Parts: sequence; structure tokens; C-alpha cells
Amino acid sequence: MKPVFISAVWLFISTNLPQVMFAQTEQPAGRVSPKELAISPSPIFDLMAATPTQVTRMADIKDFKVDWSLKYGVNPNLAIQSQPFWEFFYNRKDLSKYQKASGFMRKLASIDVSLGSIQDDDNYRRIGGAVKLNLYRQKDPLLEKGMYEDIGAKYKQEKEELLLQLKEAKQKLDTITNILEKPALRTQIRSLEDQLNSQNSKRMGEINERAKIFVNEYWNASSLDVAFGRMHTFKSDSSGTFGMKRSNRSSGWGAWLNGNVGIGKQFLLTGLLRSFWYNEQVDFIIKDNTTGDETADKTIARNNLYSMGLNLRYGGAIYTFFVELLYEYKKLNTPIEAVNQNYKVPGNVQIVGSSLKWDEVNPNTLTFGGDWRISQSVIINYGMRCVFDSKWKFKTFTPVATISCMMR
Repeated sequence: MKPVFISAVWLFISTNLPQVMFAQTEQPAGRVSPKELAISPSPIFDLMAATPTQVTRMADIKDFKVDWSLKYGVNPNLAIQSQPFWEFFYNRKDLSKYQKASGFMRKLASIDVSLGSIQDDDNYRRIGGAVKLNLYRQKDPLLEKGMYEDIGAKYKQEKEELLLQLKEAKQKLDTITNILEKPALRTQIRSLEDQLNSQNSKRMGEINERAKIFVNEYWNASSLDVAFGRMHTFKSDSSGTFGMKRSNRSSGWGAWLNGNVGIGKQFLLTGLLRSFWYNEQVDFIIKDNTTGDETADKTIARNNLYSMGLNLRYGGAIYTFFVELLYEYKKLNTPIEAVNQNYKVPGNVQIVGSSLKWDEVNPNTLTFGGDWRISQSVIINYGMRCVFDSKWKFKTFTPVATISCMMR
């Protein structure tokens, strides 16, 4: 598995990084870069626990994004993310409309929609969607007008001067009578045209240099986000055909808050509060007290899973390392509570207590990992997740990795 994973990651980087780097130098003339301080996993992957960190550092992005989760191998476990309000109303070459908008409208522009699907090792396919809204941002890169205004003015003046020189050179070429002077004029015209054609890349180069300074300075700026999501889980075969829908914590609704607080220049503390509503299935055996016959039965009860956690990151804009602690517990703590909520035991029949079964939740999760932003548009997240029971007895160990790519 390890060689396959390494090969897949290397293939992705080698085939996409050159295109990404090229795209960064050929952006339209009016765009300001960067649009975000960080690239975070899609919210739906956050809900599905398909990301290395379950206490996610949220970020307000302004481009389409795709995520590839490698939690269950190199299966095509993908999520797509976009910002419809931003795309329809504010995604323009001239950002003045966004910069002049009210705080409420800029919050609407932060609405983030994501859709995703993963397939686990037991061939259960999870499908879901999530919506995220930014409530507070300490720094918004798109409001930093003063950082780029002088660059625009400089290149506007330079362009006007080059166009004037080009016009004069072409007029002189059309009217000159001495053919010996024409080659030099044609060379001058080509040089002026080359300078005009290279203006955009030179301008974006200067903007990107300043953008790096801005991101390095404010990579751990404080923010607060709220998100809602829903997912369903189905039994799936190798052809992708859906079968029985699965209950328990793999299908339901979730709502959560993520908050980031910068500590100095090299630390970022992130907190999570989440509630997940789902149908809890309990399997058990009932015994007829008269005949002694035993029959398998089940019931479905409404339950809540509460999650809270802290994540501490150390690093900067290019790479970070983190340690994370997550605690989870159910509203209904025992299977008998779920049975009593929804199941009425017939007369002369009793439930065999030792037969009660449901999906256990190990409450404590400790994760170590980090991320590496290999370009402005691509980031690799990785982590090692250790799960413990209520007495801190080790239960499972899972390596998780994701690759996120901004589509620009």
C-alpha cells in the first residue's frame, strides 16, 4: 500500500504542478492574488472525517477546488467546492464592487458549497454535501487595496507609453522612403510588441511577490466559521450500484463551528464544536419466557453525537505541523437507553441484555500531522490518527492524507 500511495502522490504532483505554476503566471490582468490565506479541506470531507485533521483550519477561498482523500487508499474519493454567491456577483476583474459591499454582503460572498463521496474498505459509499459561512475574518486579502494600487498605476503608465511608441514606429515604417532604415524599425516594433505582451506576467510577478509577504505575515489570522452538512451511506458493489442504506453515525445531519486564533507569528490554535443527528440502530435478541424461544430483533432510535476538539499548529504559510485532540460522546450513552426510547417490549417477552449491540464510539482521538503548500494552488495534508477508548486504551491507528487543488 505504501509504494502505491507514494507513487500516486508523486504522479499527481509531477503532472499537475507544472500546469499550476504556469497558470499562476498567466492570470488575467485585473485579478488580485492571493484570494485566500490558506487552502482548507472541503467541509463535506470534514463532516465525513476523511481529512487528516478533524479540527479543521477553515479558510475563505474564492475559486473552485477539488479534494482527493487517500484515507481508504487511492480510490477516487473526491470532493468539489465552490462559492456560488461570489461567482455570480463579485468574481470580476475589477474588485471595487466587492470592496465597496457591506459586511453582510461580503459574508454572503463567503458562502461555500461542497459535494463529496468516499468509499471505505467495507464497500460502503458515503455521499453528502455541506454549506459553510464565514462569520468573522481578521484579514481579508481582497480588501487590501493599498498593496497593489501602485503596481497597477505603474504598468498602466508604462503601457500607454509603449502603445504611443509603437504607434509612432508603425507610422514611420509606413511613410519612410529609405528602405535601409526599415529593418531597424521592424526590429523596434517587434521589441515594443514583446514588451507589451510580457506586461501581464511581469505585473503578476510583482503582485505575487507582495502576496507572499502578505500571506507569510497573516497566515494564522483569526477567523470563525459555521457549517451545516448531510451525508448518506449505502452498500456499494464494484460497479458502483447502490444497495441497502446504512443507519448509525455514517448517515445524518451535522452542524459545527470552527474558530482559529493566531498566537504570535508561528502558532495557530483551532477549536471545534459539532453536533451530529442520526438514527442509531440497535440489534438484540428477545426471549419468550413461556417457550424459551429466542428471536433476533432491532430498533432505530434518534441519537446525537457531540464532538469537541483543539488543534495546535506550528509553522508558517508554506508548511505547518500540528497536534490535535478530539473528544466525542453520544447523547444516548448505552444501547439499552436507545431501546427504551423507541421499543416496546411485548408481554411475556424479555430482551436478552447480553445480546444488545450497536456501533461503539471511542471518545478520544489524538492526531499528529501537518500540511505542505507546494504552490499557490496545491496543498498536501497528512496525519496519523490514534483512537483510544474512555480509559485511554489504544484501539486503532489510521494514516490519512488529502490533496487539495484550486482550479485556477
